[in-house]
Amino acid sequence: MSGVPGANPLRDPQDRRLPRIAGPSGLVIFGVTGDLSRKKLMPAVYDLANRGLLPPGFSLIGFARREWHDEDFAQEVHDAVKQHARTPFREEVWQQLIQGMRFVQGNFDDDEAFETLKATIQELDKAQGTGGNFAFYLSVPPKFFPKVVQQLKKHGLADQKEGSWRRAVIEKPFGHDLKSAQELNQIVHDVFPPNEVFRIDHYLGKETVQNILALRFANTMFEPIWNRSYVDHVQITMAEDIGIGGRAGYYDGIGAARDVIQNHLLQLLALTAMEEPGSFHPKALVAEKLKVLTAVELPEDLGKHTVRGQYVHAWQGGEEVLGYLQEDGIDPKSKTDTYAAIKLTINNRRWADVPFYLRTGKRLGRRVTEIAVVFKRAPYLPFESGATEELGGNALVIRVQPDEGVTVRFGSKVPGTSMEVRDVTMDFAYGESFTESSPEAYERLILDVLLGDANLFPRHQEVELSWNILDPIEQYWDKHGKPAQYQAGTWGPAEADEMLARDGRSWRRP
Repeated sequence: MSGVPGANPLRDPQDRRLPRIAGPSGLVIFGVTGDLSRKKLMPAVYDLANRGLLPPGFSLIGFARREWHDEDFAQEVHDAVKQHARTPFREEVWQQLIQGMRFVQGNFDDDEAFETLKATIQELDKAQGTGGNFAFYLSVPPKFFPKVVQQLKKHGLADQKEGSWRRAVIEKPFGHDLKSAQELNQIVHDVFPPNEVFRIDHYLGKETVQNILALRFANTMFEPIWNRSYVDHVQITMAEDIGIGGRAGYYDGIGAARDVIQNHLLQLLALTAMEEPGSFHPKALVAEKLKVLTAVELPEDLGKHTVRGQYVHAWQGGEEVLGYLQEDGIDPKSKTDTYAAIKLTINNRRWADVPFYLRTGKRLGRRVTEIAVVFKRAPYLPFESGATEELGGNALVIRVQPDEGVTVRFGSKVPGTSMEVRDVTMDFAYGESFTESSPEAYERLILDVLLGDANLFPRHQEVELSWNILDPIEQYWDKHGKPAQYQAGTWGPAEADEMLARDGRSWRRP
């Protein structure tokens, strides 16, 4: 029994059955009528409420240009939840959630709307008991980030009052190069303290990404071989089978490398390559990730070791699809990359001379994100030459999405009278090993924002170092040639295969 006055005598800090529950708080979503809000954020809020992880008086305020009333907003959230929520719809949860829902109409430069927002927050503080704790989620195009943040400052909405907090949640892309990222950091930190700014990289909210840390540091069997003595190379892939959809306005001029490599893939590289942190405190984790990103080195010849591509018209999955340059809203002369592959090395004792190959693309063979750690071949094989013809390198593959899990590939004898060795796989799948289904990334991240837990959010130094790595590649591409072409539904341009072939390697087929 706990002897602390006021402590819950039935709650043991060692008891893992009791989940972390957010304290009194609310969430303001700017750009609440957009796709991200409808498909991810509002369903995630409902799922958290349904799992009992939100406080009883939780409040949700939507801010957008639409001329809606509170009940229109509630209906919109209701429809989004019905369509996209992960957990079953329960009327009693919905009725409790709806009490704290409000809508504020206005543009980002509309002072009156921000005053209305301020009054709405004060009203909810009294009615719902939110304790003055609000997170502002900027689900808006990046060009509006500075304006919204400055308006929050101007109207006193970002003021940190004694005993309560105000936080900013910002979606990627955080800038489009190092200079713009630094300018944006300065604007945001002028309004919110750095520890109250949460930059969302939804990949870091995925169970499998967090499992990289568990796999490496909770076991003794992987870490001894997680280095240059045993690892031949690492491949990190994020492939999508869809095109740009309705995102032409955002995507053209940004491209695959800025959209995915700068944040998601470099974060996965940092988690794969980092040293063991002293603890799982955010500062300790960030310190180790920064060491990796600082040690990353670009290849000398960017022409040979980086590739960009654009998908062209083809048949994919039984339907005819347009090429990138024929998509609505795309300039026919556009040099924007829809595929990017780069080779990096990490200059430290653990990884010296081990190449890390990063690739991403749209309209590829299938939707998949994975990290493949490919090991060196055995230095000596005591078998007859024909016995190991079909044996590849051992590999440990972490599947981030879909069918999350881990696969280990190794050689095994084929049944029969002769000695023949062939690759086999051992599989761990989340869906089969645990009864609890994985929460959506946004559920975990929104809860972490409300709890003030910054473990899974990139810090501004990480963002700036990532741009530092990508900027020289983007500048090289701007001056040299144009993207290679690849047919929709294939695994990228032939030039990407040639890039690995020069090193005597080949891409894995996920």
